[in-house]
Amino acid sequence: MSTTVFDSALFRDMFGTAEIRNVFSDKALIERYIEVEVALARAQARCGVIPAAAAEEIAAKADYASLDLTLMQHETEIVGYPILPLVEQLSKCCGEAGRYVHWGATTQDIMDTAVVLQVRDALVIVERDVQAVRGLLADLAKRYRDTPMAGRTHLQHALPITFGYKCAVWLSMFDRHAERLVELRPRVEIGQFAGAAGTLASLGDKGLEVQESLMAELGLGVPQATWHVARDGLAETLNFLGLVTGSLGKVALDVMMMMTSELGEVYEPFVKGRGASSTMPQKRNPISCELMYAAAKGVRQQAGLMLDAMIQDFERSTGPWQAEWVAIPEAFALTAGSLAQAKFMLAGLDVRTERMRQNLDMTRGLIVAEAVMMGLAPELGRQVAHDVVYAACRVANDESISLLDALLRDPEVADRLPRAELQRLTDPANYLGLAPQMVDRALERPGRVQR
Repeated sequence: MSTTVFDSALFRDMFGTAEIRNVFSDKALIERYIEVEVALARAQARCGVIPAAAAEEIAAKADYASLDLTLMQHETEIVGYPILPLVEQLSKCCGEAGRYVHWGATTQDIMDTAVVLQVRDALVIVERDVQAVRGLLADLAKRYRDTPMAGRTHLQHALPITFGYKCAVWLSMFDRHAERLVELRPRVEIGQFAGAAGTLASLGDKGLEVQESLMAELGLGVPQATWHVARDGLAETLNFLGLVTGSLGKVALDVMMMMTSELGEVYEPFVKGRGASSTMPQKRNPISCELMYAAAKGVRQQAGLMLDAMIQDFERSTGPWQAEWVAIPEAFALTAGSLAQAKFMLAGLDVRTERMRQNLDMTRGLIVAEAVMMGLAPELGRQVAHDVVYAACRVANDESISLLDALLRDPEVADRLPRAELQRLTDPANYLGLAPQMVDRALERPGRVQR
């Protein structure tokens, strides 16, 4: 019986993906535990700590299919951790070689390393999807490089921009996330093998050799020092996911607001019935964006939980470690779900360029009051030009006329600039600044998947 959105038959593909669930499923986790135990036996055999024949027997017989999962679940609840129940079953499965299962290890060694293996697989998915989002945003930035629209600050018209520029701003965030991920992975993809108090005392002078051999077996980095209670790597990972989903939430919020009836500048892809209301047939709700927005809030909570869980006592914590068991799978599920929604939404984004132009013109030129001020400044001085244009804006607002008409009424303006020049200055499409060139610069960024 499901109890959360992550395992709900109704909601699980809205707040996650089948692919990410496979990475963090019970089966995958237990298989990772077994993988680490087998790799440990092989590493110890290579270092002469246990017999080679025993390692071969453990590798051959340690198998998920042989486990009694009901018994393992019952004993895990009693013990508080799954490794002792697992080791007991694996030891029986492996016969004489079973005495060498888990040799010199502690529970957290196996669990931490298994989680790192899961995180490594999950980050491959995140990396792939971040690259896909980068490609989609680059396409949009290029296609709409010169498409004028209203730039908005404090929810009001500010200056004209282009839709391509807006997409380039979004793109820049994900370019940085791609860089962060490259830098992050070597810091977090580090295994754990240190023994009861982190000193590898049970293996004598073979401890570090076994540790290095184990990490080579698993393809993980060798720890600088035991990280049983030094959890910055996993905390950094979840806060990275918070950054990714925060950026996705920013994109989602922009798109949701641009989908409002009053703006109508973009829409999520049309799928019959998607975003429909049970009572209002006209509705086309921003479903993907809403899920992305919600995911950002959820991941933020789990990232905060990981920061809290960093504060651990002495050489083995009492409680914070267990909090990670909640935070890590849920944060990755939400991130994968949000990225999947973003890929769907951006790939089919319905961009209404004519509505963008209509909205840009709705203030009858007021959005480019700065352009007129700067055009008059050489003639009148900057402050006088500001005051003259400010007064014209008030007239335009009060009388519902265009800024051009209000300016032409003022002899101080009409005598200084010809009508054609005032028309040019009050056309928003002529005041895009360097928005198109900024798009070009964003598109030159290396390392992006080309579509």
